[in-house]
Amino acid sequence: MRRACRIRIASGLVLLALGACNRDSDERGDAAGAVVATTAEGTLPAWLAPTDGTDPGRWLAGREAGKALPADEPRVRAMAAALARARDGFIEDPRMIANRTVQLGQMLAEAGIGEGYGAILDGLGGIAAERGRRKSLYGEMCQHYYNARMQGADHAAALARLAAPHPVLEGTP
Repeated sequence: MRRACRIRIASGLVLLALGACNRDSDERGDAAGAVVATTAEGTLPAWLAPTDGTDPGRWLAGREAGKALPADEPRVRAMAAALARARDGFIEDPRMIANRTVQLGQMLAEAGIGEGYGAILDGLGGIAAERGRRKSLYGEMCQHYYNARMQGADHAAALARLAAPHPVLEGTP
């Protein structure tokens, strides 16, 4: 019980830290106060900043592949489609969804669990779509998915837990 609590707290702190990093880069801009795009064609930044000109679907496919991919690559088109499907159910923009997906993938990998980014997007996006008009928070859903996986659930079981009616996830008392 204590270990599960510590895992939740630690992973929550990671999510908060990344959110703060994105806000800081948003507010700073460059020294003159102008917003400048930070990515060049063919590079894969660690994270997509608010000023980044990289297409989130292409970046996400490249991160999963371990290298930059051309825009017409089938893996890029597939990832862009998965991101677009997921986007409809969440409040966050595609850039933040892509960043959170990579973060979740890295956290799972550190725990010895490999999960494809497309599977994560489709799974969590499918749950959000079932909720209808009410949009969900992607970062929060990632956290609950991660916790379920750390408790031993496989991908399908973790998604089933998230899909089940739950007061915390549904926002009811």
